Amino acid sequence: MIPALVPALVKTILLVVALAAPASAQTLRIAMAAETDGADPHHFAMTPNSTLRDHVFEELVFSDPKSIVIPGLATSWERLDDLTWRFNLRTTARFSNGARFGAPDVVATFCRILNNRDELGASFSPTVRRMTAVVAEGEDSVIIRTAQPEPLLLTDLRGLAIIPRAATPPARAFDRPTSCGGGEGWPGIADFNALKIPGTGPFRIASYTRSGTIVLNRNPHYDGPRPHWAEVRLTPLTQQAARLASLLAGDQDVIEAPGTPDIPRLRTDPRFTVTSAPTLRLLFLQLDVARDPTPFVTGRNLLRDPRVRQALSLAIGRTALVDRIMDGNALPATQYLPGNLPSDRSGTIPGAPILPYDPARARALLKEAGAEGMSLTLHATNNRYVNDGAIAQAIVQQWQRVGVKAAVDTMPAVTFFSRRSRRELSVYMGGWATPAPETLGFFRSWLTTTDEARGVGSSNYGGWSDPEFDAPVAAAMATMDDAARSRLLQKASARALDQMPAIPLYFENAVWATRAGLSYPGRTGEITIAQEITEVPITEVPITELPK
Repeated sequence: MIPALVPALVKTILLVVALAAPASAQTLRIAMAAETDGADPHHFAMTPNSTLRDHVFEELVFSDPKSIVIPGLATSWERLDDLTWRFNLRTTARFSNGARFGAPDVVATFCRILNNRDELGASFSPTVRRMTAVVAEGEDSVIIRTAQPEPLLLTDLRGLAIIPRAATPPARAFDRPTSCGGGEGWPGIADFNALKIPGTGPFRIASYTRSGTIVLNRNPHYDGPRPHWAEVRLTPLTQQAARLASLLAGDQDVIEAPGTPDIPRLRTDPRFTVTSAPTLRLLFLQLDVARDPTPFVTGRNLLRDPRVRQALSLAIGRTALVDRIMDGNALPATQYLPGNLPSDRSGTIPGAPILPYDPARARALLKEAGAEGMSLTLHATNNRYVNDGAIAQAIVQQWQRVGVKAAVDTMPAVTFFSRRSRRELSVYMGGWATPAPETLGFFRSWLTTTDEARGVGSSNYGGWSDPEFDAPVAAAMATMDDAARSRLLQKASARALDQMPAIPLYFENAVWATRAGLSYPGRTGEITIAQEITEVPITEVPITELPK
């Protein structure tokens, strides 16, 4: 929490000092809410990794602050037919070692993704596994063919950072069935952590430490607009209090995810600027519905009964979580994407209410299912999402009120994600930001029956498999018409909400706080990008904001 506001006179002096101070050095210090787990952009899809990636590497396509796809290393693209795309490339791009970028680098990258033994949680390989061919047309363009129509291909490409062909075994042609020939010589995470693999992004890594400060310097060969910042320092401070203290002390220029109780005071303090962006990040509970027994449910696995899953959902007061713990900085879930998205494109069910809170009905369903007094443990992170540990505690308390003998076990994100990927847990809280504003992204990864060859169900750690859900999702994956695809996804949404293999909670808002004199537009994807943080005249801070 912010200490009591200082008297107006002292704050006026602080403001005058800031107004008189010379322009800051071109070093930008950013306090991240979570630490990276490696410099390898193909290792694991989580926000801190994406933040580092988007400074150092580029993909064929990028996204604007509202997650709309824009050109990246591809300057333009065209769909030749439902299965074939051509991407025209920005061949003026250079890697930070001076090597030129071209189409063979794309082929080499996608082959490396297929051969990345260090990939965690099938974060990137499913996209490439859905391709049947990646062919370089000289240096200037690349052809991508897919096994079936891929309506989300552009947004899927957003995560596939391009690395140089020289970092991979030579003379490899893309061949998915043989993983481009497999074999040895593919770079691993240790090579990226040792700074051996350059990117084409606006910065290069000068030093990398997972739990310490990561130092970035300008890429001298970057062909885009020259970044204002000569040096960027990314420091993970996973505790909200530590991030806030660092901003108040002037040790950091930008902090991610300030504590929700502190946001109102930061907004009225002229020394700081607060930016908030709504996101598509769903916080949800995933349940092990496949194994019996499952490690953290005592006795038989009662989670396999949809009545029990519905009871656990009905026992959760989402509005109370948002109002009391998130201080209003979230949107209670009505389904698996916000209901305010256009239903004719997103696959959302129009007019759906906030998922109900009905403890009496929850008790009745538990009794009907023979699950009265069931015992389980909820696992969650305590340093990854806003107030994640407190949210988990509150959910467990709500479950206890309907007779569930629930316990909670929170842990750092690095430990949690490793345990979840090994399927060591039974009930766990996760978060996922869909790459496109439609439910297909979430369904394809988290709820569809796992099929590695087809690149679906890669995050279905709960093992749910339901033909009535899979059929409309499979049809949607092959439907390029937006309205027709949305109708199929609405059918899948209704089935998932009825069976509740994953319990939607709420959608986070992303919040940043900066020192006065800096401006950041914020991103719905929640990442922090230094090249979008600009200096503004300090005189723009209105004197009228000083407290009386």
